[in-house]
Order: sequence, then structure tokens, then C-alpha cells
Amino acid sequence: MTKTLETLMVALFGISWPFSLAKSLKSKSTKGKSLLFLLLIDLGYMCGIAWKIIEWVDSGSFTYPIIVYIFNLSMVMGDTIVYFRNKKLEKSATV
Repeated sequence: MTKTLETLMVALFGISWPFSLAKSLKSKSTKGKSLLFLLLIDLGYMCGIAWKIIEWVDSGSFTYPIIVYIFNLSMVMGDTIVYFRNKKLEKSATV
């Protein structure tokens, strides 16, 4: 039951990331975005994935929440990459 609740928690928390990424792609702007925030969230998901891998190795049992951690990390990393693209677009528009 705890793995189900953890999976739900991480999945519900991560539902916003695809929307955030889509908004970043569409807006072509960094306004309202914090690079530090994105990097800290990236690091947090990396720590969660490392925890799940260690748990998997120690117990010998695969835990499904890792899939959600990886999906969320990929969305936030995508948003981080788009942040740099948007920053470059903003810089070239002011020149």
C-alpha cells in the first residue's frame, strides 16, 4: 500500500510538469520561470531515483514509483532545456 500511495503522490505532484513544459515551449519566454527552482527540482528527482535504485538493489524487488520519478525528471529537464532556449531567443530578440 505504501508504494501505491508513493506512486500516486509523485504522479499527482508531477501532473503539472507537462503543462509547464508546453507553456514554456509556446511562450518562448523565461518570464515567470526560475532556473534555480528548476535545477533544485531536477536534483530532487535525481535523489528520488537514486533512492529507488538503492532500495531496488537492497531488496531485490523493483519498485514502480521509479517510473514516475523518471517521467517527472524528464519533464523538468525538458523545461530546463527549454528555459535555456528561451533565454537565447530573448537575448537575440534584444540585439
